[in-house]
Amino acid sequence: MLSTLAPVCRRVPAQARRQAPVVASVQKRFLNLHEYQAQKIFQDFGVGVPKNYPAFSVAEATEKANLLPGDEVVVKSQVLAGGRGLGHFKENNFQGGVHIVPKGKVAETAEKMLGKTLVTKQTGAEGKPNNTLLLAEKVSIEKEKYFAILMDRASGGPLMIGSKVGGTSIEDIAAADPTAIIKQPVDVKEGMTSEIATSMATQMGFTGSQIPEAATLITNLYKAFIDCDCTMLEINPLAQLTDGRVLVCDSKVNFDDNAEFRQKDIFAQRDASQENPMEVEAKKYDLNYIKLDGSIACMVNGAGLAMSTMDLLSILGGSPANFLDVGGASTVETMTAAFKIIMGDPNVKSIFVNIFGGIARCDHIAEAVVAGVKAVGGNDAIKPLVIRLEGTNVEAGMKIIKESGVNAFLTNDFTTGAKKAVELAK
Repeated sequence: MLSTLAPVCRRVPAQARRQAPVVASVQKRFLNLHEYQAQKIFQDFGVGVPKNYPAFSVAEATEKANLLPGDEVVVKSQVLAGGRGLGHFKENNFQGGVHIVPKGKVAETAEKMLGKTLVTKQTGAEGKPNNTLLLAEKVSIEKEKYFAILMDRASGGPLMIGSKVGGTSIEDIAAADPTAIIKQPVDVKEGMTSEIATSMATQMGFTGSQIPEAATLITNLYKAFIDCDCTMLEINPLAQLTDGRVLVCDSKVNFDDNAEFRQKDIFAQRDASQENPMEVEAKKYDLNYIKLDGSIACMVNGAGLAMSTMDLLSILGGSPANFLDVGGASTVETMTAAFKIIMGDPNVKSIFVNIFGGIARCDHIAEAVVAGVKAVGGNDAIKPLVIRLEGTNVEAGMKIIKESGVNAFLTNDFTTGAKKAVELAK
């Protein structure tokens, strides 16, 4: 599957980069839906998919399997991670998150998969809960191809990516033969045309009567991409069947979080069980939180300052436990939530609150910080705390914290505060 991961540390010396935090789970600016949910959206846009049904219980899996054609069905786990077929279930060590089984064995297979935790190369050792199965018709595939649409900065709009070869990692395909990858930008104002769709289908190796069918499918996928505010739509494999049909047999679709206000039906399908619980909690308070693997919790106002805080901690030999931007309008409620979230991370050994007061005044933020510390149990419960304040009303802010009784190392200097946070985490 395609993936994008921006570096956490920017313009940092080589030695410091080697100490940079490893991302445990990354909060991305998009919604990721399950395969069965994406398949329904595709069907709504006229995209061909194998006949399929979701099942949420063993009984329902057995019932839905009997509605599918043929003697065998495909049983697919529904977790938001790649590598499902090669994964295993933690509780019973049942191998594989995707199986082709006779209809008579669907109940037995579903029992081993539903309500269990699937571990794949992308989930990490903790795995992800599998609460749903996708029951799909077994199809006879003649050729597997790859197709994707994503937003591309270089071309300033949607970019189609295709390959005559699919069914495996596109990164592996590109590494083996870079010429196998086809790229076709689409003018976002002009949109998809029959000429562009037909050209893409032809370059991907479709021939004869399958060219117009594949071109129609590409056109409909593009319409779904635009109309649903997708950031990425990936089909692997795009299957050419022995009976002549062209179908989407597996997919990954992401949606821009900024479009939630106009895609309410889609965003209502978000499965919070697949996300980091702390990130889910942070989202409730509009906190920008990303869980990392380090030991120094960061609580900062402003994304730029948050990134530079993480950079400096890494340069000084520390390791950030999170990215946490509390925003410019830090309130008692948001600060309390922020402290509760970072205190819930067992890896945290010290906390670095780094505030630059601009529009948000230091005295107001100081009051919120004090209230947050007290809400999680005060000095008896809080982990070693460093607070750096600078900016508007900084003197008043420093006074509030000093008189509050909160046990913290207090400074106006960024580097001094970062050094102390690293020291306390050792």
